[in-house]
Amino acid sequence: MFTVHHLGKSQSERIVWLCEELDIAYELKHYARAPVMAPDDYRALHPVGSAPVITDGGVTLAESGAVVEWIIAKHGNGRLTVPQDDPAFAEYLYWFHFANGTLQPAFMRLMISSRLNAPEDHPALKLGQQRMQRILAMMEARLGTVPYLAGEFSAADIMTVFSLTTMRHFQPYDLSPYPNILRYLARIGARPAYQRAMQKGDPEMDLLLG
Repeated sequence: MFTVHHLGKSQSERIVWLCEELDIAYELKHYARAPVMAPDDYRALHPVGSAPVITDGGVTLAESGAVVEWIIAKHGNGRLTVPQDDPAFAEYLYWFHFANGTLQPAFMRLMISSRLNAPEDHPALKLGQQRMQRILAMMEARLGTVPYLAGEFSAADIMTVFSLTTMRHFQPYDLSPYPNILRYLARIGARPAYQRAMQKGDPEMDLLLG
């Protein structure tokens, strides 16, 4: 049995969304935060204790990128990726890994700085804010030329959207200076598979798509 262990308001929403986009059979098991971190039964699934986690037969797998690649390879027949001979292959690889390599860490640094109540002119906080602005400006430019990060909708988008939406419940951030990103999020929000995934995974959560 292929099971998605979904921790509420977490990166595991990516996995629920991927399964809905691929229209594959999966069991969804919900876990509530306790009150902020994962509960004991979720942390028992994997030594790191962070979301997402899937179990698939005898395999238990964590890390969003690894889980997305596993599902696409084992259950999705390679769908939502870009072939190696496609001109967009490099863009796909870049944006797929950008999500957790650049964008999500930038939000995490800002969140940690805000929790430490650092003054606005603190060098570390200013550096984090400047880096975030550069990151979002790059995304804004990219999304001014294509509807999705790799051109066509792909797993790179599934990896990225959490940081621009649900992560803002933990670290508020104003996206109004980035109209292309907001139009991108509107396109994402209109996708039936995204709507189904969020309704199944976090039905009471406000979707921060604007």
